[in-house]
Amino acid sequence: MSQESKKMNIFERYLTLWVGVCMVAGVLLGRAMPELTSILSKMEFVGGSQVNVPIAVLIWLMIFPMMLKIDFASILQVGKRPKGLLITLFVNWMVKPFSMALLGWLFFRGVFSSWITPETADQFMAGVIILAAAPCTAMVFVWSYLTDGDPAYTLVQVAVNDLIMLVLFIPIVGLLLGVSGVPVDFKVLLYSVVFFVVIPLAVAYTLRRILIAARGERWFHEKFVAFFAPITVMALLVTLVLIFAFQAQNITQKAFFVVLIAIPILIQVYFNASLVYGLMKLFKVPHSVAAPGALIGASNFFELAVATAIALYGPGSGAALATVVGVLVEVPVMLSVCKICNRTRHWFPEEERGKDDTVTR
Repeated sequence: MSQESKKMNIFERYLTLWVGVCMVAGVLLGRAMPELTSILSKMEFVGGSQVNVPIAVLIWLMIFPMMLKIDFASILQVGKRPKGLLITLFVNWMVKPFSMALLGWLFFRGVFSSWITPETADQFMAGVIILAAAPCTAMVFVWSYLTDGDPAYTLVQVAVNDLIMLVLFIPIVGLLLGVSGVPVDFKVLLYSVVFFVVIPLAVAYTLRRILIAARGERWFHEKFVAFFAPITVMALLVTLVLIFAFQAQNITQKAFFVVLIAIPILIQVYFNASLVYGLMKLFKVPHSVAAPGALIGASNFFELAVATAIALYGPGSGAALATVVGVLVEVPVMLSVCKICNRTRHWFPEEERGKDDTVTR
């Protein structure tokens, strides 16, 4: 039995398969029941806001449990090994969004321009930019585990990324969309960050402190957080079904859109993972930090990306489809990065790795 099969549950191991099943189910739903799909797609919190009620609720059910896992007290450990953290932050915020914007421009407005309209190219550009500007997900803890990464470092990185996201997500997305000539409503962008990051983060942080103080950390993780695991899974799957139902007309007419979107995303993911990993080796960072760093540099906070794309452009938009394609390719890509990191462990000094591997949860 492989390392992945021993350490990942059935949902995590076959996430790409489930996404594919949801894609087919969503398209069938959209084609078979267009009236119902239309009603669901038009359910907004406020008329014209484009914040779809069913999807917003489902995304909250995905984001909130992830926020519960983050211990912001871990940020106090930032100064212990700053090199690894600084490298991943540099790539996440100074390289990743900009390289994705460049690749989007190159492919959607250049290589693929004969197959898609300028309006569609703008939508796909918006989606991949939003996806790249939202780094790091809860799945990073799984990827780090598969590479024997330092869990303390991974936790610090996720916490720091979430805090930085509060400040940089809006200006980076706004800047890149503006430079790319894609229209963006800054008010809706701000509302998206507040609704899908600030509020769940504040509620999760408060609830975490209260419950740990009252019932203890073990109960909090093994009972309370664990309770949300199946809910989060179902929320993700239902969200994907709805998005593909809203996209049914586009997908059935031009299914190769999914392939076109996946190509620059794949290139960008491998580029960023390689850049982080190479810089870690150059600066002699231990493997237990270098591997999670590469995985963090390659992953995306797709829940926020999907929510933002829907809020800005609507659930049936090409931008929303582009962020969902990011979910589709995430697992096989990240598993391949895990395998590369494990096979190149010998690139890093054994004594340094051994010393840092003593850090446990």
